Amino acid sequence: MIDINYDFFRDGTSGDLDATSPTLRKYHKTLWSKALPNGNFFDLSNTKKGVYLYHKSELGEFFLGSDIITQSYIYRKSNLWLIEKIPDKLLYEIDNKGYTIGQSIIFPNNKIDGKMTINGMRGCNSKIDDRFDLTLECIRRFYLGETSPLYDTFLRYKNFFELFDNFSGYVKFFLLDDLVDENRNIKFFLPFDNFKSSPKFSDVEVYLLYIKRVLDFINQRSKRIEKYTQTTINE
Repeated sequence: MIDINYDFFRDGTSGDLDATSPTLRKYHKTLWSKALPNGNFFDLSNTKKGVYLYHKSELGEFFLGSDIITQSYIYRKSNLWLIEKIPDKLLYEIDNKGYTIGQSIIFPNNKIDGKMTINGMRGCNSKIDDRFDLTLECIRRFYLGETSPLYDTFLRYKNFFELFDNFSGYVKFFLLDDLVDENRNIKFFLPFDNFKSSPKFSDVEVYLLYIKRVLDFINQRSKRIEKYTQTTINE
């Protein structure tokens, strides 16, 4: 039911594959329609007009959208000085990894009080800069009641995070175990300075280390998704 190697560029109809790939939406619906930690079933529908994925029950009403959780930063103008130092062959390999299910997750995508969604704020907040390891650290802190650059944004979607009871429940539900250690602390892609500065690449070596760790995480999560589909969904 889930091909972990399927590249959503194959059926996406525009640059926004999160919105236009029917296979990606089908995979999200298949993977995340399942029992929550409290035992209730989180059934997702893709039939509500104008809504990517939808759930309404005694748990609440949720409007959900897809978000890519990896970023190469190749096309950032601010990184031009860095990209120019990377050999063309290696740059081509980085730029042509495709977009597979291991790189994707769902977040609430309805605006509340006209303010940015989680997806939008992840990309706009300079202390996060679209890094998913930093986003997951913000989620970890949110469950502990601790502040972070995304705390106020998460607070608007508190009912969504409450579905998973705690951080461990969230990690397990979305098969993110390979980005945390045995104590449920984040395995950061690069050294973490407690959000004191914006995450930037100081040189080519640091950038390539980031890319390697991101790709390692994608591969690990993809295998976890494949195992989950084989042992759970297909039973």
